[in-house]
Amino acid sequence: MQYSLSTQIIALAGLTQALKLVQTVARSTNVDKDTLSIMLNSVAVVDAEEPLQIYGNQPENLKTGLQLIVDQLGDKPQKDVELTRYIVGVLALERKLSKTPANLKKLGDKLQHLERQLQHFSITDDNMLANLADIYSDCISSLGGRIQIYGQPELLKLPAVQHKVRALLLAAIRSAVLWRQAGGSRLNFIFKRRKLVAQAKDMLAQLPSSSL
Repeated sequence: MQYSLSTQIIALAGLTQALKLVQTVARSTNVDKDTLSIMLNSVAVVDAEEPLQIYGNQPENLKTGLQLIVDQLGDKPQKDVELTRYIVGVLALERKLSKTPANLKKLGDKLQHLERQLQHFSITDDNMLANLADIYSDCISSLGGRIQIYGQPELLKLPAVQHKVRALLLAAIRSAVLWRQAGGSRLNFIFKRRKLVAQAKDMLAQLPSSSL
């Protein structure tokens, strides 16, 4: 995968967009199904030649994530502290995963099986969501350092909501893998913050006018 700032931005946009959806699912039953599908389908794309292929090969599919980068890393005084906490937690889990060969192999095997299932089922099918949630629990949660999710208690008690949350956390992990592969690290948020924001703004400006 490309070791570049533009790839880092694509990965970070995917990461923040998946986690924003976690926040939405934890608080509301109104979730954009197209955006949900884009993020969940990214989990099954393991051999992309270009980073955008992971997210449907359309930069506008990451518009929300790109704007979140600008909001979270830019000069806007009000930051979403909860979203930042989720980002830090996912990046920490991905680092643990990268250092655990057994879990990496197990994850790879399960994703191959998932790819075959997608030939017959939609990624948002209830059974597929349950499968994604199981993959997250088995390969990621087992590493320790579980992420505490905040939202409406009555929603978070529902198995269907729990499945969506875990599935989206798996999608966030997938983006975190791309972030690391592209040379992203915690230090980038300190020393390359302005470059990341500028790159995100450039990508937003290049989106078709109909998407703005």
